[in-house]
Amino acid sequence: MAWSIGFGLFAAFLFAAAAALQYRAARRAVHGGSDAVAAAGLIRKLLHDPLWLAGWGVNLAGFMSQAVALHLGSTGLVQPLLVSQLVFTILLACAGTGCVPARMDLLGGTAVSAGLAVLFTVPGAVPPAGEPSRPRLFVAALLLAPLVLVLVRGAALRKGTVRAVLLGTCAGLLFACSAVLIKLTTADLVDRGVAATAVDWPGYALAGTTLLGLVLEQRAFAAGSLPAAMTAMTMTNPAASYLLAVLAFHTRPPHSAPAFAAVSVSAVLLTAGIVAMSRSAAAARHAPSGS
Repeated sequence: MAWSIGFGLFAAFLFAAAAALQYRAARRAVHGGSDAVAAAGLIRKLLHDPLWLAGWGVNLAGFMSQAVALHLGSTGLVQPLLVSQLVFTILLACAGTGCVPARMDLLGGTAVSAGLAVLFTVPGAVPPAGEPSRPRLFVAALLLAPLVLVLVRGAALRKGTVRAVLLGTCAGLLFACSAVLIKLTTADLVDRGVAATAVDWPGYALAGTTLLGLVLEQRAFAAGSLPAAMTAMTMTNPAASYLLAVLAFHTRPPHSAPAFAAVSVSAVLLTAGIVAMSRSAAAARHAPSGS
């Protein structure tokens, strides 16, 4: 469990660093204005931006760390750790600008840390790792696909912060699906080998959800403020991952009164911490307004 938490936190740090780099590149691609570049045009511009490519490399390192963490622990354990991305985002913003974290930032970070501590220390609060149920995964996909389509359509009709939030939520949902598929794919690689993995569908589904999630993430960065996009992803990803861990794996959900209480208290603390940090002036200053 300790190794899984360690790799999960390291992945969160790398994802925060990658988001900061890619946010700057995405805002530069739209010249610091509104998200007026079509998806294909935006990605084409970003692929020629050294700053974005550096962010992609950091993101890939985070992805590998997340894969190790998920192989060692359950999605219900690893994915809530990604809430700490917002903490790392603010710390990186302060390191880059020389500012000092505001009191709300410190309170938000403390609330997130306390929420994770409650979740991980109360027995039964985190669903244990279990065998995946592929029929349940298909049911989850059938439920999530229409939701993502509706949110993407809603984002197309909005602009600025609202678009960033809607697209960030979509990216968070897809990254939650990717986490489950990472676990299936790494299990295939370890238990069945490369040849069996190559003819099984989870690896291809993982590539699809990850690619689509990254595209929507870049659209969210281009649409508005980094705190808005990061907050939406940070809140959606662990919540959806926790539900998927209960739904898609043959495991027991929290069933005791202390476990239910721990999950409830943790959810309140994490939400309060995320909301507090989402208003961070430090993170808002993390990117340039123009070129």
